[in-house]
This record gives sequence, C-alpha cells and structure tokens, in this order.
Amino acid sequence: MKLNDLKVSEYLDILKSDAPAPGGGSVSALAGAQAVSLFIMVADLTLGKEKYAEYQDVCQTAKRRGEDLYRVLSQAVSRDTEAFNLVSEAFKMPKTTPEEKAARSKAIADATLTATEVPYSVMQYAYEGMMLAETMVGRSNPNAASDLGVAILNLMAAIKGAWLNVKINLPGIKDEEKARAFEKGGQKMHDDAQTIARELYDEILKHL
Repeated sequence: MKLNDLKVSEYLDILKSDAPAPGGGSVSALAGAQAVSLFIMVADLTLGKEKYAEYQDVCQTAKRRGEDLYRVLSQAVSRDTEAFNLVSEAFKMPKTTPEEKAARSKAIADATLTATEVPYSVMQYAYEGMMLAETMVGRSNPNAASDLGVAILNLMAAIKGAWLNVKINLPGIKDEEKARAFEKGGQKMHDDAQTIARELYDEILKHL
C-alpha cells in the first residue's frame, strides 16, 4: 500500500518507527501537499463571494493549478520512499565478481539519481506553489489570512526539506553536469523562496 493511501495515524506510526523510510523526503512532500491544500481552501473561501469579486480570477487560477500541484506532491510522498528503497536494494546487490560489481555500481548510480530527482521535483512544485500563494496575499478572503500564512510556511518547509535531501545525494551523482544542475537550480529556488516566504509572512502578520 502506498503511503498516501494510509490513515494519518498509520502513516505517523510508520514514520516514528525505526524503519529508515519514510523519512525527511516524504515528510517534505507531504508538507507541500498540505500547503497546496490550504491555499486551495482559501481560494474556495473567496470564490463566489460578491464582496471579493475583484479576487476571483487570482483565486480561480491558484485553485486550478493548485489541484495539479496537490496531485503530484501527494504522489511524491510515496515516490520518495520508493526511491530510497531502490538505493537500499542496490547496495545489497552482490559484489563478488567484476561483473557483479559493475552491475551493482550502475544500479547504485541509477537509484541515487532517482532519489535526487524526486526531492528536486518536490522543490520545483513547492516553489511554484509559493508563487501561487504570493498572488493570493491581499487578494483573497482576509478571514483566512492565517491559513494562507500557514500554507506559505509549509511550502517553505517543503522546499528546505527537499533541498536537504537533494544535497545529501549529490555526492553520489556520477554525472557531473547533472549534479551541477541540481546544485545550481536547487540553491536558487531555496534562496529565492526563503526571501519571498519571509516577506509574505511579515505581510500577513501585520494585517492580523
């Protein structure tokens, strides 16, 4: 059964166990999915309300794209754990003969690349979510402003958490060009999102 098919209590029981996965990568993806769910809720609390007529287009766009982001981020909760398991299985492969060693090395490299791609994609999706949330600050139902703030905090957690999981895997990426692309792109998303999140949080806080 996939992690995102579990009850919340079942997921948390596995998370707090001594099982190596799910771990930080899955938690980061879940933070992103929760965040997107929250700003979709804020959009729904704004849409169809006459007194928020000027915010309808912004919230409709955020909701429409947010539904796509919710789907991929919720799927990433399981995908991250599956990617970790691929790496674990690759390290367990036999390494007695030169052929076995070569096959094992390739399997480890391939699995490590996948285990880096998944959290990197979480960063990308969460970053896009941050851009959508930004459009809603001051342009959505003010009674749900705190919920929008929590969404932004969770998006930042998703980005920072996923970045840690990208970083820890970078030394295992054999393709130096791909490793550099992950490093450069991830660092930029991390830094930009951090600046934006801080500004948005402060903006929301002063209007509560």
